[in-house]
Amino acid sequence: MKPITLIRDCEATIIPSGEEVLLQKDSTYSIKQALGESVTLANEMGLFRVAKENLEALGEAGETLRSELEAQQLKTPKDDTNEFSEDQLWSAMRNCFDPEIPVNIVDLGLIYDLQHQALEEGLHEVHVKMTLTAQGCGMGPVIAEDARQKLEALQTVQSANVEIVWDPPWNPHMISAEGRKALGME
Repeated sequence: MKPITLIRDCEATIIPSGEEVLLQKDSTYSIKQALGESVTLANEMGLFRVAKENLEALGEAGETLRSELEAQQLKTPKDDTNEFSEDQLWSAMRNCFDPEIPVNIVDLGLIYDLQHQALEEGLHEVHVKMTLTAQGCGMGPVIAEDARQKLEALQTVQSANVEIVWDPPWNPHMISAEGRKALGME
């Protein structure tokens, strides 16, 4: 895409520090990726994650990107059943993306453990242990929160806890075959 200029100030998250920032109206960016529920913008100052709810700040490009993100969601199997399955949990987490890498957190090999416990009335409590590609990445809490929200959006999940762990350290060999293909590693 061609460079875009913001039509209003826009809340964003600095990548990889995870700090919140206000991008200024009339500043110019290139679009690096649009996956899950956010867009990654770049300029000479660095990378910035913009949530779907702030895309109108990108003008016409924001509307196009919103449509792309919604089209991605339409391709995702919907949770329209009250029947719990672990596949639903994995599917929900496949909608969470590292803002620097165009692969979901499952196929990146960031999910180390997934546990769930049945509660009353068909609801479940979910516990996830995940890691990041680098220990210094401040985006960890943002990505973990995204995963938690996606899990808790499922009809059969009452609560979810996503914990960031560092053992074992992540390495590129943990990327799935699908992730490798998406990254052009095959």
